[in-house]
Formats: sequence, C-alpha cells, structure tokens
Amino acid sequence: MTFIVRMLRFVFWVVVVSWSVALLRRLVQRMGQGAAQSQTPVDVPNDAVTRKLVRDPVCGMHIAEVLALPLRQDGELLHFCSTACRDKYVSETRKIAANG
Repeated sequence: MTFIVRMLRFVFWVVVVSWSVALLRRLVQRMGQGAAQSQTPVDVPNDAVTRKLVRDPVCGMHIAEVLALPLRQDGELLHFCSTACRDKYVSETRKIAANG
C-alpha cells in the first residue's frame, strides 16, 4: 500500500512542477512581449497633438474640432459629434422657442 501511495505522491508532484514551469514560461514570454512592444516608437502626426477639442452641448462628448459638425446659431458656433445630436439640439431649441 505504501508503494502505491508513494507513486501517486510522486506523480502529483511531477504534475504540479510541470504546470508551474509552463506557467512561469508563459509569464516570462508575456513580459518579454510587453517590453518589446513598449520599445517600438509610435508614429503620431503633429496635428493630432495640437488639435483643439470641442464639447458637444447635447451629449457632452469631446471631439476634435476638425471632425465635429458645426452649427452657427445666434452668432454662436456650436460643434456636435453627430447629426443625431445636432438634430436633437435644433428640435429642442424650436420647442423652447415655441413655448416661450
């Protein structure tokens, strides 16, 4: 009986050690990949850094001014992230004006 118990104990520890080695190998590989990725330079165009961000008055999202949809109303220039936000703003403005 003790021989079988010893063999099972030996097999158990062999499995535990092999899984530990495999786990450590994966961990080291991922650390190596992360270091290699962080060393590659990122090509960012200069205008992307200097772009002005504007805020959508409806949803509050910030968007680059060159990508925003402009609307001039009462001498004020407003920028929207989408046509849905712009249409919602225009319809709400008309409702307020009709009730006022």
